[in-house]
Amino acid sequence: MATSVAQSSSTLASLDQKVALAKRCSHEGVVAGAKAAIVAGIATAIPTMASVRMLPWARANLNHTAQALIITTVAGAAYFIVADKTVLATARKNSFKHVPNMKP
Repeated sequence: MATSVAQSSSTLASLDQKVALAKRCSHEGVVAGAKAAIVAGIATAIPTMASVRMLPWARANLNHTAQALIITTVAGAAYFIVADKTVLATARKNSFKHVPNMKP
């Protein structure tokens, strides 16, 4: 009986540690994705606004909604791509940390 209680408490501690690690991993992904979205939004907004002011075709065909759609699409794509890569890289790094050394 005492061993099963000790096992369950160590299992709960291990589970809590895994949950905390997953939260930290996802938080790193959110922060990295937000930074990438800001940079991508600015990098897209400048040429979009400049082209609407300078090019006759863009002035005639890109209204405010189209401009906003271009900028937010790029920012959203950058967010999800960078967040996904960061979460996967952090998870991979943490999964190899706990693997014992395997010798061939």
